[in-house]
Amino acid sequence: MSANGHGNEHGHGNEHGPGRGDGPGPGDAPQYGSEHGGELGGVRTTLVPESGLPEAAVVVGSFPMAGGQWFERHWHGAHQLTWAASGVLAVRARGNTWVLPPVMALWIPAGVRHATGAAGPALFRSLYYLPERCPVGWTEPTVVGVSPLLRELISYLADDRLDPAARERAEGVVLDQLRPVTVATVLAPMPRDARARRVAQALRARPSDERTLEQWGAAVGASGRTLARAFLADTGMSYGQWRTRARLQAAMPLLAGGSTVAAVAARVGYSSPSAFVAAFRRVVGVPPGAYFVGGEG
Repeated sequence: MSANGHGNEHGHGNEHGPGRGDGPGPGDAPQYGSEHGGELGGVRTTLVPESGLPEAAVVVGSFPMAGGQWFERHWHGAHQLTWAASGVLAVRARGNTWVLPPVMALWIPAGVRHATGAAGPALFRSLYYLPERCPVGWTEPTVVGVSPLLRELISYLADDRLDPAARERAEGVVLDQLRPVTVATVLAPMPRDARARRVAQALRARPSDERTLEQWGAAVGASGRTLARAFLADTGMSYGQWRTRARLQAAMPLLAGGSTVAAVAARVGYSSPSAFVAAFRRVVGVPPGAYFVGGEG
């Protein structure tokens, strides 16, 4: 079934992604098969929309997203393959952030709490798999490449008019197409320290800002040394490392939208395209061109 973007998947402007060790608690029994969500332990549960097809092992949901929109932290009782048919998605789970162009999707195991958002307009599509009918055993969020065949199969399975035999064959081919890819997550968690958090929020809004920690300190009421300690203690990375990742996160939707590397590099604060490409490759593991066509190199 193709489910339109209404109801419990929607949240707006949620900047607080899930922390480490996310997942339902002992009393949080996973559920699926309903379009209605609820609250368990303060975390929204988003349940899989009913397909009306009892023979289907996969339900396809489609959710148009506006720029800046976030689906609040929630979890599913079904495994989920999260994918952007257009635009770029960001998924936060277990302390990590995955930035996903249309050539990549994220497998989210049942019970893993996560938040999904988009910096610009996007069409978010998800495949929901009933765990008891799914042979995939990944226990952690896993990035997979989206081949042209997988892209077409997702649209094919969104058609409720498929006969059961055709649907079963297509579902099997989708599983065959789920191949992990080796790219790093673009991690830029928000600091807990209020002053460092103000700096981080300002850099997310304007990643090209070149102020030093001392200059930021004058603006937020802390020394540069105090801010440096806060970034390291709260995010596990230095201020410079954090800023690089925040810039790369800001660059992703621009690259996916067709902007040139040179234009994106200048917009997010790099003095040259080569410096931007080097930073991208150092953090992500591949250069921008390979990332956005699903290859490596």
